[in-house]
Amino acid sequence: MAQRHFEEEQHAESYQRYRVSPPRKLNDEIMTFLRKRMDGDFLDLAVDVGCGSGQGTELLAPHFLTVVGIDISPAQIKLASAKEHAPNICFRESPAEDLPFEDACVDLVTCMSSAHWFNQPQFLQELHRILKPRGCLALLSYTMDFELEYEDCSSKLNDICQEMYATLHPFRKEFIGSSSLQVYKNIYELITYADKEWHECLKSEVKMHLSSFIGMVETFATYQGFLEKDPVEAKKLSQSITNRLLEAMGASSADTEVTVIFKYFYILASKPQES
Repeated sequence: MAQRHFEEEQHAESYQRYRVSPPRKLNDEIMTFLRKRMDGDFLDLAVDVGCGSGQGTELLAPHFLTVVGIDISPAQIKLASAKEHAPNICFRESPAEDLPFEDACVDLVTCMSSAHWFNQPQFLQELHRILKPRGCLALLSYTMDFELEYEDCSSKLNDICQEMYATLHPFRKEFIGSSSLQVYKNIYELITYADKEWHECLKSEVKMHLSSFIGMVETFATYQGFLEKDPVEAKKLSQSITNRLLEAMGASSADTEVTVIFKYFYILASKPQES
């Protein structure tokens, strides 16, 4: 059974404000993988499943005639549709396990940090149905142990962050288990295509305000679970971590810019010519 999260309007707005797009170098790897299999064929349609407010969808626009972002959340789709985006992108509301496309019509399906919420066997079966022969899928996410860099105090900052992650870890949803990495390794094993690749630890640096880093952490299901159980303590944690990080940095404003290190892992696979 698929899980439904990130659907309230306020959470969707935070998701749009704080979640980051995949790095271009990862998008380039996906496109290189696809073009090698499609033999220079014209690329017609890409589908970004679990698109949220469209952070990763936009990166696909230059490569395809049409890009469709799919999400089960009406609030996410409303926000994604309302913001400025390339004219060849549209957004549609749909569950990942029942996609609104004809058989064998899609060149590429991407899924950024959302496949762990789906009914994975049904989702993979649906991808097999809609992908063209030699069409590709790219399932990507990142580990939750983000690292911070700031002047000469990065080690101290990361010790503080590790305390925060440890506090939030008990609030992981039972559905996805204790390790996101293991969830995707399990998905990789479920993929029956012979042409598939597992990639781990592509690092990406993103500069953002410290307040944006905390805001991003607050969008994750672990923090939302804590917030649901004990709103007062959850908010205390955010403020305490912010204050401790600022003290370690010798800074006074949460608008101080830090570098956040994301560690991506991803699956690339191609449907056989005949299946």
